Parts: sequence; C-alpha cells; structure tokens
Amino acid sequence: MFKKVLIANRGEIALRVIRVCKQFGIKTVAVYSQADRDSLHVRFADEAVCIGPPPGKESYLKIPRIIAAAEVTNVDAIHPGYGFLAENASFAEICASTGIKFIGPSAEMITAMGDKAFAKDTMKKAGVPVIPGSDGVVKSAGEAVDIAKEIGYPVIIKAVAGGGGRGMRIVREESELENAFKTASHEAEQGFANPAVYIEKFVEQPRHIEIQVFGDRFGNAMHFGERDCSVQRRHQKLVEESPSPFVDEPLRKRMGEAAIKACKAVGYENAGTIEFLVDKNKNFYFMEMNTRIQVEHPVTEQVTGHDLVKLQLQVAAGERLPRTKIVARGHAIECRINAEDPANNFRPNPGTITDFHMPGGFGVRVDTHSYTGYHVPPYYDSLIAKLIVFAQTREGAIAKMKSALDEFTIEGIKTTIPFQLQVMQDERFASGNFDTSFLETFQFVPEA
Repeated sequence: MFKKVLIANRGEIALRVIRVCKQFGIKTVAVYSQADRDSLHVRFADEAVCIGPPPGKESYLKIPRIIAAAEVTNVDAIHPGYGFLAENASFAEICASTGIKFIGPSAEMITAMGDKAFAKDTMKKAGVPVIPGSDGVVKSAGEAVDIAKEIGYPVIIKAVAGGGGRGMRIVREESELENAFKTASHEAEQGFANPAVYIEKFVEQPRHIEIQVFGDRFGNAMHFGERDCSVQRRHQKLVEESPSPFVDEPLRKRMGEAAIKACKAVGYENAGTIEFLVDKNKNFYFMEMNTRIQVEHPVTEQVTGHDLVKLQLQVAAGERLPRTKIVARGHAIECRINAEDPANNFRPNPGTITDFHMPGGFGVRVDTHSYTGYHVPPYYDSLIAKLIVFAQTREGAIAKMKSALDEFTIEGIKTTIPFQLQVMQDERFASGNFDTSFLETFQFVPEA
C-alpha cells in the first residue's frame, strides 16, 4: 500500500479521500488555491501546499504545480478525485513518467474512452448495444444531413470531447441541422479545444442508468449494480438513486453483463462508470464511459456495503478485486446540495455560510466540506454537500430524505434544499414514473 498520497482536488471529494487514506495509515497531502485556504481538506490533511490563485485554471488545473507539490512532499501516488484533472490523460501520463502512481486508469485508457466516437465503436465491436449514429466524427453539416436522413429524426449532435451538456444540440427536423451543427462544433472548440462532433439518434424520454464498474491489472472486472440518474437539469444530475425503480431483474442482468463486456473489451483498470440510455421498452444503449469515481458513488456504497474509494486505492496498489458476489440490499438516494438559487434559474449563490446544521440519524449520511463560517467561493462547481439516505425500501428512503432535507439548515446563502424537498414530494418521482425530461415540466414553487 502507498505511504503518502496527494489529493489533486478540493471540496468534499478531497476530504473523502483523506478519510480513506487515514484508515490505511497513509499520510496525505492537500493542494489548495488561495480561495480554499480555510477548506476542511486543507485542515485535515497531514500536509498542504498552495498551488496558486483562486481560478481553477491557475491552480487545480495547473499540472506542473501539482507535480511540483507531489515531488517536494515525496508522495508515491496521486488521487485525482472527480472533475478538474481526473480524466486528463496528459496528467496521468506525467504522473507515470515521474514514478508517481495515478489512482485511476492509464493515460491510454482515459484517451480511448474519453473519445466518445472511439468508445462507441469499441463497444459496438464488443457486442454492447449502442445508439445508431455516425461512425466517428462528422466532418461537415452536409455529412450530418445524410446521416440524419439514414437514422431518422430526432437526432442529437455531441462533442467528441464534451460533457455537461456543452457542445450538444437536439435536432428535430432537417431545417435546424446546419445551424445546430455549427453551434455545437463552436461550443466544443471553445469548451474543450476540440471542435469535433458526432451524431446519434435521439432517444425520446429515456432513463439515464449507469453501471458502476471496476477492473484490476489481472484482467478481472466486476460491477456493483446500477444507479438511476434521470433527475437532471440541462444534463447536470441533481438526484441519484440505487437501485433504479425502472430496472427489473432481467434488464439488470443484461446491463450488468454488457458493462462487464465493455470493461474487458478495453482491459479497464480501477473505478469507472458505464452510462446507458434506456428507452420505455427497456432497450438500453451505451452512451459513454466515465474513467473516474463519480459524484454519486455513495448510493452504490450504501446498497452494496463496499467502500469504493478504498477499493480504488487497493486496486491501484496492485491488489485483486474481491471475489465475493456483490449483493445489493435496500434503497439509497442522494440529493446534491448546491449553492444555487432555484427561484432564479439556479443562479450560483456564493457567499459566507452563517449557520450550518447537518441532519442525522440512522441511515443518513452527509458528505461535505462546508461548515458555519465557511465562505463558498465563486470560482468552482457550486456543490457544497451531498445528502445520502438509506432505507430498506424506496418509499422508506424517500420519507427519510424528506425528513433529512427538512432538518438540513444552511443560512447565509441560497441552496437547492427547498427544490430537492419539492422533488421528493412530487407524485411522479414517488411513483418512479419519470425520465430525463422530468425537470422540464417540474414547477418549483419558492417559499413565501
């Protein structure tokens, strides 16, 4: 096992990794920007190194500064968390070249699965169902028109190197296609320094179901069941749960087998997520693979009893995956608590938290780096806490989440807590009868 690990991230995920390292007796190094000097991950790490001014591009995305911090503190591994450099192949490659273990897949794997067109082609060859679409990059609007005619409207244009809804456009008729193609390509170039896009059949009213997978260096692969991430706004997930209320046992078996095929097809190592779209007839299609730990991993931990971050470290250190059968029990739900104002189009709402009280009780978990007096900076993702509940049934989990949200007190800034509480009270959510378009028709009613 490693002796000292640097966490190349911030916020709750950095704190999460630090806690796991302490269980192993591993020394930890936090890196931080000037804006995060008072963050909890800095306080609880054994050592801390400031790597630059507040903007992420001047600190958490500065590879030379992070590598310098790793070398000066003499670490033998780096955990990238999620976001920032977690799926940056160059970072993983530089870590390897300097003799520092990157706790994640190889640079080659990140490159291969980060290229969505290549990943789709690989999955198709492995026998994993994929959405009909272009064979790789679409080079012109004219080519896009021909492909759309062949697969039928509606279609969706996606950035090859994209994510989070950028470089993505839904097109329902040919007259819209040329402009949508140019816009998506421009967004892709601006956001990812890569204008390449591809085109797929747009699956109407799908569920967003993902499978948590792991691979080790010995060629073993396993999955930890599914998560339903269909409650999302502009492709940003807000509520996740496991198991999915939509997935039955036959579908669960087929999707799990497909996820294992996907891992073995590319010789995958460490934590990853295979994301699928599932239509109303329970046909599922490979969408993409995320080559990192996910924000929503706690719901899988709650129902399987496995610490996924701990397993990341074990696999990275050369250990084999456990041979025990993964058995999911009960139901878990996660609500992302963001520093945003849902009454004003979810506008980010940074500022100082004047009161912070976390809910508690059996089956209630809060992953956060926030506290009373903490200043939420305006420079990063607005996630300030993850509230996770576990119960024996989905109905019990929803009831527990309502109670926990009602108890969760954050003052001084606006948060998504009132919004999340209304989602839990929605009849469609309670019945499990929803898809990725759920929030398009959801009406948030601000408190009087």
